[in-house]
Amino acid sequence: MIDVSALVAIDVHVHAEVSNSGHPSLPTHLREAAAAYFAAGHHMPTVAEIAAYYRERRIAAVVFTVDAESATGHPAISNEEIAGACAEHADVLIPFASIDPAKGEPGAREARRLARDFGVRGFKFHPSLQAFFPNDRSAYPLYAVIEELGLPAIFHTGQTGIGARVRGGGGIRLKYADPMCIDDLAVDFPDLRIVMAHPSFPWQDEALAVATHKPNVRPRILKENAIQLLGLA
Repeated sequence: MIDVSALVAIDVHVHAEVSNSGHPSLPTHLREAAAAYFAAGHHMPTVAEIAAYYRERRIAAVVFTVDAESATGHPAISNEEIAGACAEHADVLIPFASIDPAKGEPGAREARRLARDFGVRGFKFHPSLQAFFPNDRSAYPLYAVIEELGLPAIFHTGQTGIGARVRGGGGIRLKYADPMCIDDLAVDFPDLRIVMAHPSFPWQDEALAVATHKPNVRPRILKENAIQLLGLA
């Protein structure tokens, strides 16, 4: 339903921060620290507000949450809810899902169900928040399903504002977001379309090395690339 010819751009990285019932995507200490770090205030837009913001600017947006319950103890916003809300604003929003890699085989089955029954068009991973290395083989059953479905996977890389300036970084370890871990993933899943989000600071050179060596990895997405990546053509 998206008229790509009318779009100025496609934002492939938009976090849903709050559910319809007011449940936040992050535990309180991380949410407050992130708001202070980004000088973003305390208002967390709903998916409907996100749609209105992007519609006004003629930009489509990929929307997702991050399921990091095993690492943080904080329940994620429902992937089903986000997908349903995106369906109500299908002229500008594209639903992605997030599955905690710690779920193993059940997570892989969940990925298949979300794609089949809820129209999810890709998956988001945040290694620092989810406390896993992307090349950890416990996540491979999940990647295998995503690759089989022909859907893209977005990985946070590099520094993160989540946990910044909090005692002990709020428990967030930056080491998990080293983009060199993506190199293993790109070898083991050569048909998995991978997007490395952000400039990967302080590992920019590593990110560029992986992206220029592995054709299934991209460090940034232009509108034309996003149209193909998301199957909007």
